[in-house]
Amino acid sequence: MGLIKSENDIRQMAESGRIAALILKELVEAAKPGVTTRQLNDMAVRRIQEEGVKPSFLNQGGFPAVLCTSVNEVVVHGLPSDVELQEGDIVGLDFGVVYNGWHSDTAVTVAVGEVSYEAKRIMEVAKRSLRLGIKKARPGVTTGDIGNTIQRFVEGEGYSVVRELVGHGIGRELHEDPQVPNYGRRGAGDVLKAGMVIAIEPMIINGPADLKLARDGFGYASPTNALTAHFEHTIAITEEGSVILTKT
Repeated sequence: MGLIKSENDIRQMAESGRIAALILKELVEAAKPGVTTRQLNDMAVRRIQEEGVKPSFLNQGGFPAVLCTSVNEVVVHGLPSDVELQEGDIVGLDFGVVYNGWHSDTAVTVAVGEVSYEAKRIMEVAKRSLRLGIKKARPGVTTGDIGNTIQRFVEGEGYSVVRELVGHGIGRELHEDPQVPNYGRRGAGDVLKAGMVIAIEPMIINGPADLKLARDGFGYASPTNALTAHFEHTIAITEEGSVILTKT
């Protein structure tokens, strides 16, 4: 797939991102104690149909839902289920749509009711690390520069960054080159150029960076049941820096 998108391509990806962000915002507001993650997925299915777009995640690697719902120790790719969200949980909602053949990909981790100080802190660190990664992204910077920026901040706050799963290029396919790790060395990796569109997605753990397959067969979880957090935006690289495509 072509790494460099035209201005028209990016305009269409921005519309894909706007729709994904709008639906995700509604899902965040619906994530309350007593709600099941399957109900959130059903809501996402309905909103996808209403907006006239297609789901990005359905059938990716056999995934049978349109929304990833990852609770507490599950970092990413959690499968929606009939288990109710509980007061004090944190849940990662990872979502994307296809508009005119163009994918978007975005994620947030949200509090379910009142949560602990530690839950609030890990979410804030993950969110800030994403902002730092986006701020770093501009032409001439490498994917290693972005990963190094995220890694140094996250580890400086006492958390680990996931290494087995990474951000990615995005466009006509959900996952394209280049890979965008959340760790790395300055100057290493692929050089960013204007016209590239990438998804930056820090995944962090309050414990070792190890992962295990979750019981649902799709999610990846901390083997020590440590809290995790995940945030993601799709961004376009421009001559001036970067532009977030997945925001309302």
